[in-house]
Amino acid sequence: MNIEVLSEHTCFGGKIGFYRHQSYETKCSMRFSLFVPSKASSENLPILTYLSGLTCTEETFMIKSGGLRVASELGLIILVPDTSPRGENIPTDPDNHWDFGLGAGFYLDATQMPYSINYRMYSYVVNELPELISKNFPADINKHGIFGHSMGGHGALTIGIRNNQKYKSISAFAPICAPTLCPWGTKAFTLYLGNENALWENYDSCLLIEKLSSSEAKMRLPILIDQGLDDQFLESQLNPHLLEIAAGKNGFPIQIRRHRNYDHSYFMISTFIEDHLHHHASLLTLD
Repeated sequence: MNIEVLSEHTCFGGKIGFYRHQSYETKCSMRFSLFVPSKASSENLPILTYLSGLTCTEETFMIKSGGLRVASELGLIILVPDTSPRGENIPTDPDNHWDFGLGAGFYLDATQMPYSINYRMYSYVVNELPELISKNFPADINKHGIFGHSMGGHGALTIGIRNNQKYKSISAFAPICAPTLCPWGTKAFTLYLGNENALWENYDSCLLIEKLSSSEAKMRLPILIDQGLDDQFLESQLNPHLLEIAAGKNGFPIQIRRHRNYDHSYFMISTFIEDHLHHHASLLTLD
């Protein structure tokens, strides 16, 4: 697989790069960014995939999160894919709304036309992109964590829960916890997946947790979530209390930290990013 270098920059002694490649999953060119600490010159390093929220791109986290200094110190590679396929021939929201289509892939594999051809972000994130990275960069793919924000928090939770053998650590900022029960999720799932509830359940972290037996749930590694109490989407879209209820039924280890005065923005993320990176580092460096 050929990777086109769009730009590369020195950052905290390491290198941050912005790249493009042709994807076999999404049938279009895809962009991603990658931060590689200087420690990678002597060894392969653990890798964290970050999934961004609605309307964001592969650039947003790298510019706004303030996490690269800590990632450098901890020796963590940060991988950020785009939030959807893009291009002139990629279908998007028929009404040009911002919460569906371009910039809003919801990290699932669409089954409904015309979206099913290109909108395969689940398979792209879980299978194609890690393979590409492991073959071209000094990443230890056996020490792989995942985290994200909002729509990307939903993606991180569902992908991490479904693929616990691949992802050794999970966290999220203000995730969409029960997308089958909120306007963003029901719109996206209806258009991407149709009306088959069984398909919807594969992409709802609450329902995925509820399916686990108590013995299996209690064996999972802990998930860290930070949520601002002044988040304008808290009650209408995010519903972290439903995730707590689901986890409480079988003992799944989830810590949800709620913060007064914090909203849905990257100001919240930049405040707590260091905690998340330490959370992942502590789990990814376990032997």
